[in-house]
Parts: sequence; C-alpha cells; structure tokens
Amino acid sequence: MTCHVFERAPVRFLATLAATGAALATLVSPTHAAPAEPGTTHTIPVRSLLDVLPVKDETRDGYQRDAFKHWVDADKDGCSTRKEVLLEEAVNAPGRTGRCTLTGGTWYSPYDDTYVDGARGLDIDHLVPLAEAWDSGAGTWTAAEREAYANDLDDQRALIAVTAKSNRSKADQDPTTWQPPASTYRCQYFTDWVTIKSRWGLAIDPAEQQALTNLADACPNEPVTFEQAR
Repeated sequence: MTCHVFERAPVRFLATLAATGAALATLVSPTHAAPAEPGTTHTIPVRSLLDVLPVKDETRDGYQRDAFKHWVDADKDGCSTRKEVLLEEAVNAPGRTGRCTLTGGTWYSPYDDTYVDGARGLDIDHLVPLAEAWDSGAGTWTAAEREAYANDLDDQRALIAVTAKSNRSKADQDPTTWQPPASTYRCQYFTDWVTIKSRWGLAIDPAEQQALTNLADACPNEPVTFEQAR
C-alpha cells in the first residue's frame, strides 16, 4: 500500500512543489480544462485541494451497491481486499493459515478510539462510501473503474478497518451529517476525505463543501501527497 506523506518542512515542500509544478498547475486550474493523467503525483496543502474540488449537486439515480465489485483477490494470493486491509492495519498481527484464514490479532479503530481483538468485530470501511462516490461522479464510470475504486489498496486512506458499530453508524453519509465520534480523529478524517475525492476526481455538493470548510478552519493546513487514480 502507498503511504501518504505529510511534508512539514517549508523548504522541502517548496522544492517538491517546484518539481511538480506543471502537474499542480493543472490541478489548481479553476477551469479544470485539462485534468491530470492517472499516475500523476501531486503534493499540495489540503485547504488548496479542497478549494479546487468541483462543486455539484449529487444524484443517486440508478445506484446499486453491486455496481462496485468489491473484496476481490486482485493479486491471486488467496486474500481478498478485506483481508489485505486487515493484515496491513493490525496492531498485533493475526495468525494466517490456509489460503487466508485469519485468527487472533488486534486492531485499532480510529473512528471511535477503540481497540478490537479478533477480526470478527471489524468492518472495512470505504472512507468515501460507495454510494457517496456514485452520487459524486462514479455513476458515469466504467465497471472496471468502480471495481478499482472499491478495492483501492494503492492508497492507505481509501479503506480502513473500524468497528462494525462505527461503520454502520456512518453508513453512506458524508461529513455534513456524520463525523467520527472520536473528535481527535476528525482532522485526519477531513484530510483523507478531501484527498480521496481528489485522487478519484469526485465532486462535492454545496452542503458537503460547507461542512468540509468548517473542518478546514479548525484543522492544520497540511500538505498531502497522492497519486491521481483517474
């Protein structure tokens, strides 16, 4: 999985910004006339990233959860996407037998600041829910693009192991109506939400924009690095 990097040193950040100047110029263009190609890497302050997200009304017309084929075994190693996330995020590694049977292990659920023993009490959450992705652009994608989104192991912010209780409380809501119960995690949640929406070229609606702006006002304007997925 690709780790996200927060560049805190101003000189280092400026050097990175200069090195990716052309790509960033495209990203921050208010007209979005020439979107960056997939695979392009950006480093940009999260508030600037929020400011260039397209703002559009959302529609859920035609949405079905199975339009996003998920928990596939993309690398054919016997572990589905769900189990790959569990293996990656375990605080204490579980045992693994057979093709990919997991036993034991401990995980930390940042949504509610809770440790969980055993994988049975965990859900793997799409940080930006599948229905929300559909509403904000994925409804026009190909089936292959939706499958890639639903199984995105290339950015560790996209999928996260959390308690089943917190995930089901969140359901398909955006930050307008749901934010993590653990208030200390909300700035990270805001940063990751904006980054994943940008990575996949998704829009935000006006109410979502206001909720994210309110979070931005209360959170550090950290630079984030991500790779354009589409």
